[in-house]
Amino acid sequence: MSKTRKIYLVRLVARCLIFLACVLLYLFRRDAFSVLDGLNFFRSLSPLHLLWLIWVVDMFLQIVPIQNKVPLGSQKLFANHFKPIRERINYEALRNYIVSMTKAAYKVFLLWCLLIAGIGLLYYGGILDKINLFMISVLFYVCDLICVLIWCPFRLIMKNRCCTTCRIFNWDHLMMFSPLIFMGGFFAYSLVIMSAVAWLVWELCVMMYPERFWEHSNAALKCSECTDKLCTQYCHKLRS
Repeated sequence: MSKTRKIYLVRLVARCLIFLACVLLYLFRRDAFSVLDGLNFFRSLSPLHLLWLIWVVDMFLQIVPIQNKVPLGSQKLFANHFKPIRERINYEALRNYIVSMTKAAYKVFLLWCLLIAGIGLLYYGGILDKINLFMISVLFYVCDLICVLIWCPFRLIMKNRCCTTCRIFNWDHLMMFSPLIFMGGFFAYSLVIMSAVAWLVWELCVMMYPERFWEHSNAALKCSECTDKLCTQYCHKLRS
């Protein structure tokens, strides 16, 4: 097992514990969620402040180039992770690949929008409240690493080999915090806006530097070059 995969397994356990802690707060200390309302974020301290800080740091690490500690799948948009192939890049094939992957990505986007719209209807219908929206986001926080380490339903649409080559790897926070759109207040809006910035940086780089996102133009994405080994099904070269 790679060092990166071990770290991610620890992070998954930590996220499960965070979700459990939030459930306990929900059951026994609902006043801790008062920071979700308006500008209450600045008026009292809550365990949610620590979680907010963790999320902000995670997003910051997605929009700045990092050499270590962050998987290549998340950092491949930056020049310091681009390793040009030795032969000449087939730009027509590259364009076809990016167009195909982008169409698949926005199928995922549409389906996710339908899910969030459903959550919004439940919220405005009075079935869900602000705390429920927050708990859904924390649940998505756990599911994010389940997708990375165990099984990802989005691969059924994306058809990508692994997380390293995934077209939507850095969509995670935008998807995670999308239920908070309906909540209002500084806590929610700060996370939604920063996740949108991380998503926009990613999408702009896909358009401006598509060669960084294809394994036949960026050799760093090839199985033979992989050091993260986050996926559960390695290619033949890694198994042999």
